[in-house]
Amino acid sequence: MPRLLIVKTSSLGDVIHNLPVIADVRSHFPDMRLDWVVEESFTDIPALHPAVSSVIPVAMRRWRRNLLSPATWREISAFRKRLAERPYDFILDTQGLVKSALIARCAHGIRHGQDRNSAREPLASLVYQQKHAVPRGQHAVTRNRQLAALALGYPMPDSPPDYGIQAPPLAPGVTLPLPYVVGLHATSRASKLWPIGHWVALGQQLSARGLYLLLPWGSESEFKRALTIAAAVPQVMVLPRMRLSELASILAGARAAIGVDTGLVHLAVALGVPAVAIYTDTDPALTGVCAGSGHAVNLGGIGQISDVPAVLDALKI
Repeated sequence: MPRLLIVKTSSLGDVIHNLPVIADVRSHFPDMRLDWVVEESFTDIPALHPAVSSVIPVAMRRWRRNLLSPATWREISAFRKRLAERPYDFILDTQGLVKSALIARCAHGIRHGQDRNSAREPLASLVYQQKHAVPRGQHAVTRNRQLAALALGYPMPDSPPDYGIQAPPLAPGVTLPLPYVVGLHATSRASKLWPIGHWVALGQQLSARGLYLLLPWGSESEFKRALTIAAAVPQVMVLPRMRLSELASILAGARAAIGVDTGLVHLAVALGVPAVAIYTDTDPALTGVCAGSGHAVNLGGIGQISDVPAVLDALKI
Protein backbone atom coordinates (compact mmCIF):
# COMPACT_ATOMS: atom_id res chain seq x y z
CA MET A 1 0.00 0.00 0.00
CA PRO A 2 1.54 3.35 -1.03
CA ARG A 3 1.89 5.99 1.68
CA LEU A 4 1.66 9.78 1.49
CA LEU A 5 2.59 12.22 4.24
CA ILE A 6 0.98 15.65 3.96
CA VAL A 7 2.62 18.54 5.80
CA LYS A 8 0.20 21.44 6.21
CA THR A 9 0.41 22.70 9.75
CA SER A 10 -1.53 25.97 9.95
CA SER A 11 -3.48 28.23 9.95
CA LEU A 12 -7.07 26.98 10.18
CA GLY A 13 -8.08 28.38 6.79
CA ASP A 14 -4.91 27.04 5.15
CA VAL A 15 -5.52 23.57 6.58
CA ILE A 16 -9.09 23.57 5.23
CA HIS A 17 -7.89 24.80 1.83
CA ASN A 18 -5.69 21.70 1.68
CA LEU A 19 -8.51 19.19 2.20
CA PRO A 20 -9.46 18.84 -1.52
CA VAL A 21 -6.02 17.34 -2.16
CA ILE A 22 -7.19 14.17 -0.40
CA ALA A 23 -10.10 13.48 -2.77
CA ASP A 24 -7.87 14.23 -5.77
CA VAL A 25 -5.18 11.81 -4.61
CA ARG A 26 -7.62 9.04 -3.71
CA SER A 27 -9.33 9.31 -7.11
CA HIS A 28 -6.02 8.32 -8.74
CA PHE A 29 -4.59 6.18 -5.94
CA PRO A 30 -7.58 4.50 -4.25
CA ASP A 31 -5.41 2.49 -1.85
CA MET A 32 -3.13 5.39 -0.86
CA ARG A 33 -2.66 5.67 2.90
CA LEU A 34 -2.62 9.33 3.94
CA ASP A 35 -1.05 10.72 7.09
CA TRP A 36 -1.12 14.45 7.93
CA VAL A 37 1.14 16.61 10.12
CA VAL A 38 -0.79 19.58 11.55
CA GLU A 39 -0.53 22.01 14.47
CA GLU A 40 -2.01 20.51 17.63
CA SER A 41 -4.79 23.11 17.79
CA PHE A 42 -6.07 22.11 14.33
CA THR A 43 -5.95 18.30 14.58
CA ASP A 44 -9.76 18.11 14.55
CA ILE A 45 -9.88 19.20 10.90
CA PRO A 46 -7.98 16.41 9.08
CA ALA A 47 -9.50 13.99 11.62
CA LEU A 48 -12.93 14.82 10.15
CA HIS A 49 -11.86 13.34 6.81
CA PRO A 50 -12.50 9.58 6.62
CA ALA A 51 -9.59 9.03 4.21
CA VAL A 52 -6.94 10.37 6.61
CA SER A 53 -5.39 7.39 8.36
CA SER A 54 -3.31 9.18 10.95
CA VAL A 55 -3.21 12.76 12.20
CA ILE A 56 0.23 13.64 13.59
CA PRO A 57 0.18 16.73 15.83
CA VAL A 58 3.07 19.15 15.93
CA ALA A 59 3.41 22.02 18.42
CA MET A 60 5.72 24.51 16.74
CA ARG A 61 3.85 27.50 18.15
CA ARG A 62 3.98 26.23 21.71
CA TRP A 63 7.54 24.93 21.42
CA ARG A 64 8.82 28.33 20.27
CA ARG A 65 7.48 29.87 23.47
CA ASN A 66 9.20 27.26 25.66
CA LEU A 67 12.49 26.49 23.94
CA LEU A 68 14.42 26.39 27.22
CA SER A 69 12.15 23.77 28.76
CA PRO A 70 13.45 20.17 28.89
CA ALA A 71 9.84 19.01 28.36
CA THR A 72 9.78 20.85 25.04
CA TRP A 73 12.86 19.03 23.79
CA ARG A 74 11.45 15.70 24.93
CA GLU A 75 8.31 16.41 22.90
CA ILE A 76 10.37 17.42 19.86
CA SER A 77 12.38 14.19 20.13
CA ALA A 78 9.21 12.11 20.38
CA PHE A 79 7.71 13.89 17.37
CA ARG A 80 10.78 13.27 15.23
CA LYS A 81 10.85 9.63 16.29
CA ARG A 82 7.21 9.21 15.30
CA LEU A 83 7.79 10.73 11.84
CA ALA A 84 10.75 8.44 11.29
CA GLU A 85 8.87 5.26 12.24
CA ARG A 86 7.88 4.32 8.68
CA PRO A 87 8.94 5.25 5.13
CA TYR A 88 6.67 7.21 2.80
CA ASP A 89 6.40 6.98 -0.96
CA PHE A 90 5.62 10.70 -1.11
CA ILE A 91 6.15 13.52 1.37
CA LEU A 92 4.15 16.57 0.26
CA ASP A 93 4.76 19.94 1.91
CA THR A 94 2.02 22.28 0.69
CA GLN A 95 2.90 24.95 3.28
CA GLY A 96 6.01 26.21 1.54
CA LEU A 97 7.67 27.55 4.68
CA VAL A 98 11.07 26.80 6.20
CA LYS A 99 9.43 25.34 9.31
CA SER A 100 7.21 22.99 7.29
CA ALA A 101 10.13 21.95 5.08
CA LEU A 102 12.17 21.06 8.18
CA ILE A 103 9.25 19.01 9.45
CA ALA A 104 9.12 17.17 6.11
CA ARG A 105 12.84 16.49 6.42
CA CYS A 106 12.23 14.51 9.62
CA ALA A 107 10.29 11.88 7.65
CA HIS A 108 11.74 9.18 5.38
CA GLY A 109 10.80 9.47 1.72
CA ILE A 110 11.01 11.72 -1.32
CA ARG A 111 10.18 15.27 -0.30
CA HIS A 112 8.03 17.29 -2.72
CA GLY A 113 7.34 21.02 -2.53
CA GLN A 114 7.17 24.25 -4.46
CA ASP A 115 10.24 25.59 -6.20
CA ARG A 116 11.94 28.79 -5.01
CA ASN A 117 9.83 30.99 -7.27
CA SER A 118 6.60 29.46 -5.98
CA ALA A 119 7.12 28.88 -2.24
CA ARG A 120 6.06 31.49 0.30
CA GLU A 121 9.58 31.24 1.74
CA PRO A 122 12.04 30.47 -1.11
CA LEU A 123 14.61 28.93 1.27
CA ALA A 124 12.16 26.09 1.94
CA SER A 125 12.77 24.77 -1.57
CA LEU A 126 16.34 23.84 -0.62
CA VAL A 127 14.97 21.01 1.53
CA TYR A 128 12.83 19.41 -1.17
CA GLN A 129 14.19 16.66 -3.38
CA GLN A 130 11.51 17.28 -6.01
CA LYS A 131 10.63 20.91 -6.69
CA HIS A 132 7.54 21.97 -8.63
CA ALA A 133 6.53 25.25 -10.24
CA VAL A 134 3.11 26.33 -8.98
CA PRO A 135 2.24 29.77 -10.37
CA ARG A 136 1.32 32.45 -7.88
CA GLY A 137 -1.82 34.52 -8.38
CA GLN A 138 -4.10 31.49 -8.04
CA HIS A 139 -6.44 30.66 -5.18
CA ALA A 140 -4.81 28.66 -2.39
CA VAL A 141 -7.09 25.67 -3.03
CA THR A 142 -6.02 25.59 -6.68
CA ARG A 143 -2.33 25.87 -5.79
CA ASN A 144 -2.54 23.00 -3.29
CA ARG A 145 -4.34 20.77 -5.79
CA GLN A 146 -1.87 21.66 -8.53
CA LEU A 147 1.15 20.89 -6.36
CA ALA A 148 -0.28 17.49 -5.41
CA ALA A 149 -1.01 16.68 -9.06
CA LEU A 150 2.54 17.55 -10.09
CA ALA A 151 4.08 15.62 -7.20
CA LEU A 152 2.07 12.44 -7.72
CA GLY A 153 1.97 12.63 -11.51
CA TYR A 154 -1.72 12.93 -12.38
CA PRO A 155 -3.54 15.61 -14.43
CA MET A 156 -4.71 18.71 -12.60
CA PRO A 157 -8.43 18.16 -11.90
CA ASP A 158 -10.94 20.60 -13.37
CA SER A 159 -13.70 19.57 -10.94
CA PRO A 160 -14.92 21.73 -8.03
CA PRO A 161 -13.01 21.08 -4.81
CA ASP A 162 -14.24 18.14 -2.75
CA TYR A 163 -13.42 18.87 0.89
CA GLY A 164 -14.65 15.45 1.96
CA ILE A 165 -15.10 16.09 5.69
CA GLN A 166 -17.97 14.78 7.79
CA ALA A 167 -19.08 16.55 10.96
CA PRO A 168 -19.77 14.35 13.98
CA PRO A 169 -23.29 14.32 15.44
CA LEU A 170 -24.15 16.82 18.13
CA ALA A 171 -23.16 15.76 21.61
CA PRO A 172 -25.96 14.18 23.65
CA GLY A 173 -28.01 16.77 25.49
CA VAL A 174 -27.13 19.69 23.19
CA THR A 175 -30.30 21.55 22.22
CA LEU A 176 -30.26 24.32 19.64
CA PRO A 177 -32.99 26.73 18.55
CA LEU A 178 -34.14 25.94 15.00
CA PRO A 179 -33.68 27.15 12.36
CA TYR A 180 -30.44 29.03 12.92
CA VAL A 181 -27.64 30.95 11.23
CA VAL A 182 -24.13 30.92 12.69
CA GLY A 183 -22.52 34.36 12.99
CA LEU A 184 -18.74 34.04 12.89
CA HIS A 185 -18.02 37.49 14.27
CA ALA A 186 -14.52 36.95 15.66
CA THR A 187 -11.18 37.08 13.87
CA SER A 188 -7.48 37.50 14.58
CA ARG A 189 -7.14 41.23 13.86
CA ALA A 190 -9.36 44.13 14.85
CA SER A 191 -9.04 45.55 11.33
CA LYS A 192 -10.81 42.45 9.97
CA LEU A 193 -13.88 42.81 12.20
CA TRP A 194 -17.34 43.76 10.93
CA PRO A 195 -18.93 46.54 13.04
CA ILE A 196 -20.99 45.39 16.01
CA GLY A 197 -23.85 47.59 14.83
CA HIS A 198 -23.93 45.63 11.57
CA TRP A 199 -24.09 42.33 13.47
CA VAL A 200 -26.97 43.68 15.57
CA ALA A 201 -28.87 44.82 12.47
CA LEU A 202 -28.19 41.47 10.80
CA GLY A 203 -29.46 39.57 13.85
CA GLN A 204 -32.61 41.66 13.92
CA GLN A 205 -33.24 41.00 10.23
CA LEU A 206 -32.72 37.28 10.74
CA SER A 207 -35.07 37.31 13.72
CA ALA A 208 -37.74 38.98 11.60
CA ARG A 209 -37.40 36.05 9.19
CA GLY A 210 -37.80 33.49 11.97
CA LEU A 211 -34.11 32.62 12.22
CA TYR A 212 -31.94 32.48 15.32
CA LEU A 213 -28.39 33.84 15.34
CA LEU A 214 -25.82 31.61 17.05
CA LEU A 215 -22.57 33.22 18.16
CA PRO A 216 -19.44 31.15 18.90
CA TRP A 217 -16.34 32.58 20.55
CA GLY A 218 -12.83 31.54 21.51
CA SER A 219 -11.44 34.21 23.85
CA GLU A 220 -12.69 36.54 26.56
CA SER A 221 -12.75 39.53 24.21
CA GLU A 222 -14.74 37.51 21.68
CA PHE A 223 -17.13 36.39 24.43
CA LYS A 224 -17.75 40.03 25.44
CA ARG A 225 -18.34 40.94 21.80
CA ALA A 226 -20.86 38.11 21.45
CA LEU A 227 -22.69 39.25 24.61
CA THR A 228 -22.84 42.82 23.30
CA ILE A 229 -24.43 41.64 20.06
CA ALA A 230 -26.79 39.30 21.89
CA ALA A 231 -28.07 42.07 24.17
CA ALA A 232 -29.68 43.80 21.18
CA VAL A 233 -30.97 40.83 19.16
CA PRO A 234 -34.32 39.12 19.95
CA GLN A 235 -33.48 35.56 18.83
CA VAL A 236 -29.87 34.84 19.64
CA MET A 237 -27.78 32.24 21.42
CA VAL A 238 -24.23 32.74 22.65
CA LEU A 239 -22.63 29.31 22.44
CA PRO A 240 -20.31 27.87 25.08
CA ARG A 241 -16.65 27.65 24.22
CA MET A 242 -16.14 24.67 21.91
CA ARG A 243 -13.42 22.72 20.18
CA LEU A 244 -13.32 22.66 16.39
CA SER A 245 -15.06 19.30 15.99
CA GLU A 246 -17.97 20.54 18.12
CA LEU A 247 -18.25 23.73 16.10
CA ALA A 248 -18.26 21.62 12.94
CA SER A 249 -21.35 19.83 14.29
CA ILE A 250 -23.04 23.18 14.94
CA LEU A 251 -22.14 24.51 11.50
CA ALA A 252 -23.30 21.37 9.73
CA GLY A 253 -26.85 21.92 11.04
CA ALA A 254 -27.02 25.61 10.17
CA ARG A 255 -29.29 27.16 7.56
CA ALA A 256 -26.26 29.31 6.69
CA ALA A 257 -23.06 30.83 8.06
CA ILE A 258 -22.00 34.45 7.89
CA GLY A 259 -18.47 35.30 8.91
CA VAL A 260 -15.57 37.68 8.74
CA ASP A 261 -12.08 36.70 7.54
CA THR A 262 -11.71 33.67 9.81
CA GLY A 263 -10.92 30.01 9.31
CA LEU A 264 -14.33 29.03 10.64
CA VAL A 265 -16.10 30.46 7.61
CA HIS A 266 -13.93 28.17 5.46
CA LEU A 267 -14.99 25.28 7.69
CA ALA A 268 -18.63 26.09 6.97
CA VAL A 269 -17.92 26.04 3.23
CA ALA A 270 -16.05 22.75 3.54
CA LEU A 271 -19.15 21.27 5.20
CA GLY A 272 -21.32 22.42 2.30
CA VAL A 273 -23.17 25.05 4.34
CA PRO A 274 -24.27 28.19 2.41
CA ALA A 275 -21.86 30.93 3.48
CA VAL A 276 -21.04 34.59 3.06
CA ALA A 277 -17.54 35.77 3.97
CA ILE A 278 -17.13 39.47 4.76
CA TYR A 279 -13.73 41.06 4.09
CA THR A 280 -12.73 44.49 5.38
CA ASP A 281 -8.93 44.45 5.47
CA THR A 282 -7.83 41.67 3.13
CA ASP A 283 -8.33 40.70 -0.52
CA PRO A 284 -10.37 37.49 -0.87
CA ALA A 285 -9.12 36.76 -4.39
CA LEU A 286 -6.38 34.35 -3.27
CA THR A 287 -7.62 33.07 0.09
CA GLY A 288 -11.37 33.78 0.17
CA VAL A 289 -14.02 31.10 0.49
CA CYS A 290 -13.92 28.58 -2.35
CA ALA A 291 -17.15 26.67 -2.82
CA GLY A 292 -17.30 22.95 -3.29
CA SER A 293 -20.79 21.52 -3.16
CA GLY A 294 -22.45 24.53 -1.50
CA HIS A 295 -23.17 28.21 -2.07
CA ALA A 296 -20.36 30.57 -1.03
CA VAL A 297 -19.87 34.29 -1.64
CA ASN A 298 -16.97 36.64 -0.84
CA LEU A 299 -17.96 40.23 -0.10
CA GLY A 300 -15.82 43.32 0.40
CA GLY A 301 -12.08 43.75 0.35
CA ILE A 302 -9.37 46.07 1.66
CA GLY A 303 -10.95 49.18 3.15
CA GLN A 304 -14.50 48.06 2.37
CA ILE A 305 -17.39 47.60 4.80
CA SER A 306 -20.26 45.63 3.27
CA ASP A 307 -23.71 46.61 4.52
CA VAL A 308 -26.36 44.31 5.94
CA PRO A 309 -28.62 44.29 2.85
CA ALA A 310 -25.66 43.21 0.69
CA VAL A 311 -24.93 40.31 3.04
CA LEU A 312 -28.54 39.13 3.14
CA ASP A 313 -28.83 39.44 -0.64
CA ALA A 314 -25.66 37.38 -1.12
CA LEU A 315 -26.93 34.71 1.24
CA LYS A 316 -30.30 34.43 -0.51
CA ILE A 317 -32.32 33.28 2.50
